[in-house]
Amino acid sequence: MSDYPKTPVTDVDLAEYDNEYVQNEVNEEQFESIPDGKYQAQVEAVELTRTMKGDPMLKWTLKVVGPNHAGRKLWRNNVMASPENRSWLKKDLYACGLRLERLSELPANLDRLLDIRLEVTKKTRRGDDGKEYESVFINKRLKTAEEALGESGNTNDALSRF
Repeated sequence: MSDYPKTPVTDVDLAEYDNEYVQNEVNEEQFESIPDGKYQAQVEAVELTRTMKGDPMLKWTLKVVGPNHAGRKLWRNNVMASPENRSWLKKDLYACGLRLERLSELPANLDRLLDIRLEVTKKTRRGDDGKEYESVFINKRLKTAEEALGESGNTNDALSRF
């Protein structure tokens, strides 16, 4: 049972928020598309969902951490409608360091994709219909300094060898 009253929002007097609303500034650039190029991004969310046609899809939310446009979002969708689509998904998972024996293991391993850093490429193309379509491609996983030190077996400070 919810603590919220069942009053529709349209029946709520929003006038008490008018002054604050007027004073809030909007940066219109935040709504413009991020330029095509390579970006460093962190996986903020991944979820298994379905397309409008009903095909399974892995939906990625990526937060740009650099080199430009930090804080902006990019999205990638791996639709699993065809063998080619599923091949792209496997390549993306491998690029992220997630090696699965079977695709059915993915739901139990989604949390392993969270917070990893990736190099991604954003490309825009014009379709036959004249509309612009944006695609985001996962290039590779970027290792943090801690991960790199852990692989080398050196758990000391990075400057300890000097």
